[in-house]
Amino acid sequence: MTPPKKTPLPPEERDVWMRKARTLSEALPFMREHAGATVVIKYGGHAMGDAALAEQFANDIVLLKQVGINPVIVHGGGPQIGRMLDRLKIESDFVDGLRVTDQATVDIVEMVLSGSINKEIVTAINRAGGFAIGMSGKDGNLIRARKLRRTKKDPDSNIERVLDLGYVGEPTEITPHLLDMFRESDVIPVIAPIGIGPNGETFNINADTAAGAIAAATGAYRLLMLTDITGVLDKEGVLIPDMTVTEARKHIAEGTIKGGMIPKVETCLTAVEQGVDGAVIIDGRVPHAILLEIFTPHGAGTAVWND
Repeated sequence: MTPPKKTPLPPEERDVWMRKARTLSEALPFMREHAGATVVIKYGGHAMGDAALAEQFANDIVLLKQVGINPVIVHGGGPQIGRMLDRLKIESDFVDGLRVTDQATVDIVEMVLSGSINKEIVTAINRAGGFAIGMSGKDGNLIRARKLRRTKKDPDSNIERVLDLGYVGEPTEITPHLLDMFRESDVIPVIAPIGIGPNGETFNINADTAAGAIAAATGAYRLLMLTDITGVLDKEGVLIPDMTVTEARKHIAEGTIKGGMIPKVETCLTAVEQGVDGAVIIDGRVPHAILLEIFTPHGAGTAVWND
């Protein structure tokens, strides 16, 4: 093997490189702490849509694998699905943020999630020097699912009615041994949140929900959920860096946590209550947000811990 050629260090750049060397040294305790751990990462939002951040994400995932961490990627793709449905002139309705998914729509959802998006992420990780393999929840019956049932109360009659969301599902069982096979290998699994029903039906599953279920089933050390927001904010708009399960439920009851943040936090709560050491809602717009969370004491979002 030909040794790399070294170049003299210019005096004016010494401080820059010394800071980089110091950063690596300071990260060593965190590398030791997380060595061998499984980290489930929900990938989506701006971090996936921005080309520069997507490239950084791929590099960061390869780095995690290189230092002995086992990353498992679960990705979304709502905007890409929406664009494809628009191109095909297929209209979509939404209920509480969930896309009503009929047979025609679920075929497109599966094509986009398991096809173009999944392979784009796999290609980026492989180009960065990793060894990624794409799959959906159908492969090896990884995600068994059932139809998601939601009810909505009529404000006039106060009667609850059952909403039919079509082929929108929720996980009923995760088959972790498929992912266990990759744990001790070089493989980085990239998973599209498509589940399979008891009769072979295809179900579109919310990526946050799928990631939380996979994290719990694999006994993950961390669940990291990349979002397009700073994290959970208090009533004054200040970031809450971490909170316990009890504190999180109190924030929900008091209305501090509201709207679309509630299901994200509830996913974190379920994960930690089912054995995940910690779940973190991360600002995916921050460059190298995952590395900040894992290898520094600062993080880039809000962590949820068990009491």
